[in-house]
Amino acid sequence: MTDSPTIRPRNVRPRVAVVFGGTSSEHAISCLTAGSVLNAIDRDRYEVVAIGIAPSGRWVVVPDDLAGQMQVIDGVLPSLSEELLDAIWLRTAGGSDLAIAADPRGSMDSDESGTLLTADDASTGESALSRLGSVDVAFALLHGPFGEDGTIQGMFEMMGTRYVGAGVLASAVGMDKTYMKVVLAAAGLPVGPFVSILPREWSRDRSACLEAVAALHRPLYVKPARGGSSLGITRVGEGDDLVAAVEHAQQFDPKVIVEEGFVDARELECGVLGGLAGADPEASQVAEIRVHTDSGFYDFDAKYLPEEQVDLDVPADVDADIAEEVRRLAVRTFEAIGCEGLARVDVFVTRDRKVYVNEINTMPGFTALSMFPRMWAASGMAYPELVDRLLQLAMERPVGLR
Repeated sequence: MTDSPTIRPRNVRPRVAVVFGGTSSEHAISCLTAGSVLNAIDRDRYEVVAIGIAPSGRWVVVPDDLAGQMQVIDGVLPSLSEELLDAIWLRTAGGSDLAIAADPRGSMDSDESGTLLTADDASTGESALSRLGSVDVAFALLHGPFGEDGTIQGMFEMMGTRYVGAGVLASAVGMDKTYMKVVLAAAGLPVGPFVSILPREWSRDRSACLEAVAALHRPLYVKPARGGSSLGITRVGEGDDLVAAVEHAQQFDPKVIVEEGFVDARELECGVLGGLAGADPEASQVAEIRVHTDSGFYDFDAKYLPEEQVDLDVPADVDADIAEEVRRLAVRTFEAIGCEGLARVDVFVTRDRKVYVNEINTMPGFTALSMFPRMWAASGMAYPELVDRLLQLAMERPVGLR
């Protein structure tokens, strides 16, 4: 039997709805992130309810005991069950509420159901709703499309819900690598050469697409334009099959971006946090990723499976002037897309010491292996303090246009 979340009236503590899972290919990564964040939230300061989005798209209430199991077990990534009770997000005059839809098959107070809900008339076959209470702030830990791309942020805006992280536009720009680079270049930030391939262009005139890509110097990195966690990425060197790489990326996103690789460049990262009470954003210590995998780049396995040969140096062993330039460009990148809350900015440093912005991630991972919390820990902000900072930033932000 699974314990259900306690149903109680609104508490003086702010109620935080942690939303995770989702329908994208990064469902498991979102679950991993949520497991870490749920363990870090100070329950003496915040009342927490875990809301999952199952792979089918169903919103479900996740009991505490299941939420605590969101981790890699025997090499298996976590996933949300479709058997959990439905969660309902409601708009009220004062903001938003949560409710649970009871199972219409029988009384919800039996031992077998494992829930505290009661259906008034189970024989009708209609689900009864039981109110969980108001939501003060949403902490959406969704990676990839339909979560990190402005979609759920738009729902929160419509629902009058304060939430952690970037708004609708910044989330959408940050998710789409093509538009991200266009916006950053327009803001005067240094970005590398790239070519975007739309699905209609690929199906209508593949030769023209390949000709455009031929202007780039290899190695190339072929990526889903709106993907993350390094899923669907292929490194294409001389003689490698570019068409196969594009078609592999299209399995994750029909829109593809091809980037010119930087040879012998160092890959550095920097975390950015919004300032409290209107203060300027601040940058963390700079970190470096050194990969020793067969693929030669920071792929999915290197990020999330600890046995892979990856060194994460925090802080990075770089000259002070390079570190300062990376921090400066990270904050400029954050501001260029109108970001709020948090972001991780990835850059390349070439042999001639030039720094190029690779991308900005508006909802970086929070797993034990993730760079974002490690960079802030090296900057003097421990993991629980970082989570609290993000919640404070969200709660002080007004709803509506800003």
